[in-house]
Amino acid sequence: MAINDFTRQSVRRRAKFLCEYCHSLERTSATPFTIDHLIPQSLGGSDAIENLAYACQRCNFHRYNFITGIDPETNQEVPLFNPRTQDWEKHFIWTADGLRILGVTPIGRATCKRLDLNDDDHNQGFIQNSRQSWVEVGWHPPKDDPKLLS
Repeated sequence: MAINDFTRQSVRRRAKFLCEYCHSLERTSATPFTIDHLIPQSLGGSDAIENLAYACQRCNFHRYNFITGIDPETNQEVPLFNPRTQDWEKHFIWTADGLRILGVTPIGRATCKRLDLNDDDHNQGFIQNSRQSWVEVGWHPPKDDPKLLS
């Protein structure tokens, strides 16, 4: 079933117009953000609003239909970050320069790796270059997100 406009707008507002994974601002993207199913439809997930997250296209693409990832520190399989049941600030922190997201828990590290939140494995760091521009104009990182001290 297609997501109706009311639900889409509700998900956007709930996410504060940020990708719920990488915390990129919607207005910085040249392509529309997508509605992501936390439990993918291919795995039986529904269109219920509590199963939906707002995601930039790059995060949605990398997440695909995965619900787990491997924590690179422990090599254990763990669930990916769920913005409906978990707080971003408990699993992630920005580097002092605002260019990289660091996972601070097994879930955070596995999500960083699976979604390639810093373009470590694809695109030659393209997202970090974009973030640098956003930092320079004061759009990034979101002011309420935790950041390492210089």
